Amino acid sequence: MAPNEAANITTPSEPESVGGSEMSSEDTAAARPLLSSSSPSPSLSPSAASAAPVLESIEELDRRYAPYARRDAYGPMGLGPLSAAEAARLAFAAVVLVPLRVMAGVLVLVVYYLVCRVCTLRVEEEREGGEGDGYARLDGWRRAGVVRCGRALARAMLFVFGFYWIREYDCRFPNAEDDDVDQSKETERPGAIVSNHVSYVDILYHMSASFPSFVAKRSVARLPLVGLISKCLGCIFVQRESKTSDFKGVSGAVTERIQRAHQQKNAPVMLLFPEGTTTNGDYLLPFKTGAFLAKAPLRPVILRYPYKRFNPAWESMSGARHVFLLLCQFVNYLEVVHLPVYYPSEQEKDDSKLYANNVRKLMAVEGNLILSDLGLAEKRVYHAALNGNSLPRALHQKDD
Repeated sequence: MAPNEAANITTPSEPESVGGSEMSSEDTAAARPLLSSSSPSPSLSPSAASAAPVLESIEELDRRYAPYARRDAYGPMGLGPLSAAEAARLAFAAVVLVPLRVMAGVLVLVVYYLVCRVCTLRVEEEREGGEGDGYARLDGWRRAGVVRCGRALARAMLFVFGFYWIREYDCRFPNAEDDDVDQSKETERPGAIVSNHVSYVDILYHMSASFPSFVAKRSVARLPLVGLISKCLGCIFVQRESKTSDFKGVSGAVTERIQRAHQQKNAPVMLLFPEGTTTNGDYLLPFKTGAFLAKAPLRPVILRYPYKRFNPAWESMSGARHVFLLLCQFVNYLEVVHLPVYYPSEQEKDDSKLYANNVRKLMAVEGNLILSDLGLAEKRVYHAALNGNSLPRALHQKDD
């Protein structure tokens, strides 16, 4: 893979794990030294400076790395002190609500796995440029069964997670009727959906709404149940160690898929999260250009998760703990804003960075989101600081 290709493609990403022993916020602040991003002393060598963290309070870190800070009732890493009423509510949900939801969720997953198994009988998996395999080109009753059942069961899974009602808004710009829009554009199909990234719940919503395919790690294809489902979604699986002669790289595979979806009605639309990682839902990070290289029209979608106690944003805690707390919350809320299809100008087609920045600014305005210049590297620093670790080597690596 070319060195710059991986940096231009974003996947439904996971927050960096910040596991460790569970401690109260007071214990955490006392026992874990927190890193400061201030410049090291000139008298220290770079290696010595990275090993000499400066104490910084959680409040200061939260201000510095605002897009990743949790401000709900559970605090940083979901380990904040709880009131007696909140602790009692959590204990009741853990005993009564969580087991029921886990059983219902497993049932939904197994049912959809069986649907996918039936729909892929005697069908060979396709391989796209050495970058991934799957069933992106299922057709006829097979495709209809995978899509219709997939959308219905994804919505059922959202219900299991407590998203009983989802408010959706179709945004139409006030001056849309006055614009001189080429009539041929009205029939053009967007090649991809670009969305802000807040939680793994994002994928469930998009599956229930439009059933797109997306980029995923190769390991996802090997997971029990989920592996076959992801193949039926037509996912592009990242295999960075691939050395085959026809290997085009992730960006090439994604660009090809977006163009195919734009030109062919039955091809699955791509879902891309240009930020490359999740935020707490109030910010919009810089966009990578992978979704914009195909020069095709895009459908911007904005997701918001209003909350009272627990924020569904997946930040600064392990996946297992986040799923547990999400299941313990009886009602979760999701609001979705569908923006009109964005047709790039000739200048934007020639400049993918300009195209990405203009879409990002539009989404920030329409979604009331705050633009931030931080990225995955800063997120890793923040997570390392919460864990009391030194500056992670990931700072010097490319974003996933």
